[in-house]
Amino acid sequence: MTSSRELKKQLRKEALARRDALDEFWRVEIALEMAETARDEIAVEPGQIVSGFWPMRSEVDVRPLMFALREKGARLCLPAILDKTTIVFRELVRGAPMVEMGFGTVGPHEEAEELDPSLMLVPLAAFDARGHRIGYGAGYYDRAIARLADKGLPPRLIGIAFDCQEVPMVPDENHDVIIPEILTESGLRRFTP
Repeated sequence: MTSSRELKKQLRKEALARRDALDEFWRVEIALEMAETARDEIAVEPGQIVSGFWPMRSEVDVRPLMFALREKGARLCLPAILDKTTIVFRELVRGAPMVEMGFGTVGPHEEAEELDPSLMLVPLAAFDARGHRIGYGAGYYDRAIARLADKGLPPRLIGIAFDCQEVPMVPDENHDVIIPEILTESGLRRFTP
C-alpha cells in the first residue's frame, strides 16, 4: 500500500515533469494572458496587501500578474524564508534591494516591512478539481496560511499553475490547506467545498 506522502511525491514529480516540458516562450505568453485575466477577475481594494512569489524553475511567472494587481492599487509582498519552517512576507518596493532566498528564488531584503497579505497568490506543484494542492514538500505555505488564520486574518487564496499540473486526486492530509481558487491558462477556477 502506497502512503499519502509517497503518492504525493509521485504526483508532484509527474506534474512538474509536464510543467518542465512546456515551451518556455509559450509560458511567457501565458503569464501575460493570466495578468489580463487578473485585471478582469481578481478584485483588489486600494492598499490591499497581495503576496506573490518570484518564479523558480518552470513556474508560472506571476510578475506580470502582480504588477497588474499593483496597477489596481495593491501593495505587493514576497515570501522571505527565515528558517527551515518559516516564511514571512516582505513588501516589494521598486528599487529596494533583493536577496537570494534559496531554492533559486529571491525576495526583499530584511529591512523591508513585513506585511500580512489578505490575498495570496500561491505556488504549487499539482492540484485537483477539489482545490487540493501539492506544494513542494516543505510546508512553508501551509504554516504561513495557518499563522494568518490564527491571527484572525485568513487570506483569500488563489493557486497559480498551468492546466498540465492538474491531477485526478490529491491525497488528503490533515495539515493541507485547500485552495478555493486556481488561476491557469484556462482562466480562474473556483472550487466549492
